[in-house]
Amino acid sequence: MTLRERLGAARLDGLVLSDDRTSIAYADLLRGSGQEPAAAKLAGRSVLVATGRQLTAGRAMVALDGLVRRLVLAPPGLPPDHVARIVADAEVELAVTDAGSPYAEALACLPCLDVEAACAVAGSSLDTEWVLATSGTTGAPKLVVHTLEGLAGAIDTAVATEPGTVWSTFYDIRRYGGLQVFLRAMLGPSSLVLSHAGEPVRAFLARAAEAGVTHLLGTPSHWRLALMSPELGRLAPRYVRLSGEIADQAVLDLLKAAFPKARLAHAYASTEGGVGFTVEDGREGFPATFLGARAGIEIELRDDTLHVRSRRTGRLYLGPDAEELIAPDGFVDTGDRVELRGERYHFLGRRSGVINVGGAKVQPEEVESVINAHPRVSMSRVRARPNPLLGAVVEAEIVLREEKAEPPEDPVLLKGAILAHCRPRLARHKVPASVKFVPGLPLTAGGKLRRAP
Repeated sequence: MTLRERLGAARLDGLVLSDDRTSIAYADLLRGSGQEPAAAKLAGRSVLVATGRQLTAGRAMVALDGLVRRLVLAPPGLPPDHVARIVADAEVELAVTDAGSPYAEALACLPCLDVEAACAVAGSSLDTEWVLATSGTTGAPKLVVHTLEGLAGAIDTAVATEPGTVWSTFYDIRRYGGLQVFLRAMLGPSSLVLSHAGEPVRAFLARAAEAGVTHLLGTPSHWRLALMSPELGRLAPRYVRLSGEIADQAVLDLLKAAFPKARLAHAYASTEGGVGFTVEDGREGFPATFLGARAGIEIELRDDTLHVRSRRTGRLYLGPDAEELIAPDGFVDTGDRVELRGERYHFLGRRSGVINVGGAKVQPEEVESVINAHPRVSMSRVRARPNPLLGAVVEAEIVLREEKAEPPEDPVLLKGAILAHCRPRLARHKVPASVKFVPGLPLTAGGKLRRAP
């Protein structure tokens, strides 16, 4: 069934999709006038959704699933050359835009259709391919092909939605993590409150509180920023979830203290591998028993890296230079490294992100997890700093928690205290060679720490 057909079979009374400017009733998402000119342009085509607003992108997703051959989602923040690459690799024939589309110039040579016209067409039942851009922290995105069935594979529609459920997320719904929330809200169905790329965290939290949000999701970096905002205290969620980055014990403990009555979970998922599992015991990492086959998902460890096989994974990469996404045995190599400690696996970080210190490997995320456990640290970023002898050494940038200390803390002493905290917990080559205090750290459009220079 298409997304439109699934929504049409549900009770939609009182449910709304909203952002910082307006809202639209779910029932209105289904209204199509069957305009033949628009339908003829869209039917069976590879279509790029390149809107400025998430709300209009959501409307387009409902309208186009089942009508177009390929539904390509353009996330925010892409440079023009990346947009051009997506158009070429996905063989895009037409773009759906709105008045605020940031990609109008990059799409000047492509036929475009206003989102209002696109959302007025009647539905169909074509097996649409959903194409998402990866949300890594460096480099150009890859394009991953999914099916709606695979994207919705982690959503149990047989379980009745709790009354009064309102979903929201820091994520953009045109990326994998945000799309999962969008589909959960659509298929629940439940109301959904969308964030806005330029919206301050405090403003989004205030809006979420006013809307009575009960289920809120984001990356650990999103949540660390939220924990620094006084507006967080206005929320009373039933469910809090983290994904997209490693959830260390420090951020899990802080969220549990902030929301003692909420279910707290961190999920393992990726654009290529889909949703692998969810951990709800309040501890970082995951039980060793999660390896193997569980609920239709198989997870194996190969060379300390997780490999996943399930119906939730992406089908293939797009583009002439794209490597194979799925191995001949059906497994997807996630690139995520883990280490067994007792009866629990702990995430180390991405295989591609290793820092080479004189031939010894350092995972930035492992060092950040230790630094973040210091009581004065809010968040940190670890990167390589060139060194003439070792090739590279570890450098840490740290955002401190706001505390009014009298007299003010000596930064030199505080740096020493943080390094003293690291030394017994990390191998010598992993301890930062330098520490810098910074007012904030940049995030990618996907809500992850920006690691590129």
